[in-house]
Order: sequence, then structure tokens, then C-alpha cells
Amino acid sequence: MTDVADPSVIIIAGPTASGKSALALELAAALGGTIINADSQQIYRDLKILSARPDAAAMRQVPHRLYGFLDAAERGSVGRWRALALAEIAAAQTRGSLPFLVGGTGLYLRALQHGLAAVPPIPAAIRAEAAALFDALGGPAFRDRLMPFDATAASRLPSGDRQRLMRAWEVVRATGRPLDDWQRGVAGLAPYRFATVLMMPSREALYAACDARFAAMIAGGAIEEAAAVRLRPILMTTAAMVVGMAPLIFATGAGAVSRFNIGVTIFFGMAIGTLFTLFVLPAVYTVLAKDHHAAAHSMRARELAEVS
Repeated sequence: MTDVADPSVIIIAGPTASGKSALALELAAALGGTIINADSQQIYRDLKILSARPDAAAMRQVPHRLYGFLDAAERGSVGRWRALALAEIAAAQTRGSLPFLVGGTGLYLRALQHGLAAVPPIPAAIRAEAAALFDALGGPAFRDRLMPFDATAASRLPSGDRQRLMRAWEVVRATGRPLDDWQRGVAGLAPYRFATVLMMPSREALYAACDARFAAMIAGGAIEEAAAVRLRPILMTTAAMVVGMAPLIFATGAGAVSRFNIGVTIFFGMAIGTLFTLFVLPAVYTVLAKDHHAAAHSMRARELAEVS
């Protein structure tokens, strides 16, 4: 936990199946808290099983906010979530309830505390143009096309990072300025004290927990939920279509569903997700925790300066 005295917001972060939701429920019940979702998949109504959203019993036990509020066909964004999360934090504190931010989306948690670049809204026509161009050219050629306009993003991002490459294209096309220029002018710290609980079980424990969750999801109707989403007109650019999610959804396509084919698809999707969980997320959360620690000391220094 970061060294923050008398925090006004508790963050519980960690990889998939690390026990975040269970700990948040226990603490919120004991302390009269409100749980606010910080997971980019649990915001979608259509992905209750696939995103492992808290069940009805948990949501009755303590107030839960920002779960399942967005249709899977809608395009979510960190900016939209941040505005809603700040409003929910303020509402909880008005009621005298301690807010618990719970989730594994590091971008959400960083943006909440440190702010976002004030990029103007991107017109729908430019979004559609970016998607069509990426589909027509493919990742490597799209990145080459981006290079003259935003060399920083084109050099930094891999050709397979469709979402971020398209975002860079959209911003420079709509504003005439590269995304990096906008990001240099991000807002300051959120007006709250944050304390972070980082859940990092051993690799063996995570493997076991992921296996158990996967089996429970399949038994609980994950394939049927994926098939229902498959019938919706959902774009690949929506946040609902993530690594591991899209392969499962499209494996439930037309005709008889082969359990073997779905199993193979899920296996590879989950394998990629597991590698991300074990090797990428720990690094992200380490940086996140250091940021919280530095922010706490910076805030404390300012307070001391004001007193003196």
C-alpha cells in the first residue's frame, strides 16, 4: 500500500483473478464503502460473464457503481470513464461513504489521478476513415502512412496495435497536431488522496485462479453470452472487442458451433491474456504504485509549504 495518511480514495489494483473484487467487497462492507469499477470490460452490460462482473449478491451487499452501464456496441473511452468516476467519488463522499476504485485497467487508474490531454472530440467521419484505411492497408502500411504526420506514434507503436495507431491518426487528422503534443498539456492531479492496494499473488496461484475462473465462466454460460454478442452489430474498434474476447465471440459464428474449435480459439486468446497478465501488468502496476507514492509526497510537501 502506498504511504498516504487518511486517504480519501482506496484503489485496489492487480491482474486478472488476483482477488481484487473479493477484497474490495470485504473492506467496503466493513467500512461502509462504495465500490467503483475501474475495469474497462466490466463497464459493458453485454459482458457480465465474460468480464467476471460482480454477481447480484455482491452488488446487493454494498453499493457498486459504473458496472454494466454501457452497451457493447458503444465505444467507451478513458475520458468518459474518468468523468463518471470523479462524479461517483464525489457522490460517495457526500454520503459519507469511502470510495473503493477496483480494477485492472492501469490506464484508467493513471488517468483518474493525473488527468488526460484535452484533445477535442473526434468527428465520426474521421473515426470511420481511420478504421477503413487500417482495414484496407493493414498495420505495417498504415503505420508507414502515419509516419509523416506523427513520427513519434508511428515509431513507438507496433504495427499490430490497431487501436492506438488509429487514435494517433484520428487526432492528427482532426486537430492538425500529433497526439504527443496534446499529451504534454495534461491536467494535474485529481483533488483526492489515494492509497493503493496492489494484489500480486504468485504465478502459480494466478494460474490456478485463472483456470478455476475460466471453467466457471464456461459452465455459467460464457459461450452463450459470446454468441449473443456475435449477433450484435459491434465494431472491432469498440473496447468490448479485446484480446481474448474477440476470438471467442467470432468463434461462435454462423452454423454449428464446434466446441473443439472454440476451445482452441479460447486457449490461444487466454494464453495471450495470461502472458500479458504475468509480464506486462506487473510492470504497469509497479510504475503506478511509484506514481502514487511520488504524488503523495508531492501533495504533502505542498501542504507543509502552505502551512509554513
